[in-house]
Amino acid sequence: MPDVAGVRLASAHSGMRYKNRDDVFLAVFPEGTSVAGCFTKNKMPGEPVKWGRAILPSGKARGLVVNAGYANVWTGEQGYAVVEETAAAAASLIGCSKEEIHISSTGIIGEQIKKEKLLGVLPGLYRNLSEKKWEEAARAFMTTDTFPKGVTKQAKIGNAKVNINGILKGSGMVAPNMATALCFVFTDAKIPAPILQQLISGAVDKSLNSTTVDGDTSTSDTCLVFATGQVKHEEISAIEQDGFADFKRAFNELMVELAHLLVKDGEGISKFVTINIKGAITAQSARIIGLSIANSPLVKTAIAAQDPNWGRIVAAIGKSGEPIKETVDIWIGDELVAINGSLNPNYKEANAAEHMKNPEINITVDVDSGDAEATVWTCDLTEEYIKINANYRS
Repeated sequence: MPDVAGVRLASAHSGMRYKNRDDVFLAVFPEGTSVAGCFTKNKMPGEPVKWGRAILPSGKARGLVVNAGYANVWTGEQGYAVVEETAAAAASLIGCSKEEIHISSTGIIGEQIKKEKLLGVLPGLYRNLSEKKWEEAARAFMTTDTFPKGVTKQAKIGNAKVNINGILKGSGMVAPNMATALCFVFTDAKIPAPILQQLISGAVDKSLNSTTVDGDTSTSDTCLVFATGQVKHEEISAIEQDGFADFKRAFNELMVELAHLLVKDGEGISKFVTINIKGAITAQSARIIGLSIANSPLVKTAIAAQDPNWGRIVAAIGKSGEPIKETVDIWIGDELVAINGSLNPNYKEANAAEHMKNPEINITVDVDSGDAEATVWTCDLTEEYIKINANYRS
């Protein structure tokens, strides 16, 4: 990934849980960096999420510390104290206030982070900071992920070129209700925090909030975007500003591509599934219907078995609770399965079954109730998913 002016990173092995791999990364930003973000709506949030919610309103950031192995969730006052101590230690190295240090953790819930090991690697991380260590950082916060996830985009603000890099982790416990597992986006554009917040809040609904692997919303979901302001360009004073249009396009594309990577690394995945919902009363209603299909274990196991079991899709549409008419149309790939609420008399199951053999599956539903639409992404549910999660703490 290219450099993002002002962003320096490093990763290290703390030995908290994993052997022979890095499990902590530090990112450092120049003074004047703005930040915005979104956090989980799970009612059992992690201690880093509580800290993030408390400091985010300032819109300022100088550092980010992320660890894998322990989520620091349900760890009480002791867990929150670890977050504060980590922020204070990083702030001392960088030369800023601890409230400018963002913290994220992922891994096992309910066990205390080994504080001494986490704090012990911070000085070395600071000494080894580099503009080049994007892949190392992306690898450092993987848990059951099978590959590091990153996307980069370039955009113009006026005549100035800016870079946007995004890194993400997530494989299981993915059904975001506002963000995703952990997602961090960095740009060298100069964007005020309130506008940055509008940007990320709008982007997550059409990207990370439209993904699901297993229907479980994480306690640690965090999506943060940092803007270092190191590239000189026209002042951004409104999100609808003409000169900001290309940046918004690139940013939204990056977020969707990150969302796709999240699903494509779903635990035990063999199929990447795109579900398009048309004819809904609102876009939100369309997304709910799509996620009802995407989260159905019956639909997901049929996809894993390459079975075009359209009856399960019908049932999942109906259980969404959203306003729909019975005159629904359903496509599997290009094959029109159902029309006006009943089986298409010209339906050829062999065509649908052939589509189900592909690594990428498309399901389209028209609920005939309005003009709104939405797209969600999911994967199949396989025996490998069960094996991975049955042995997660082993």
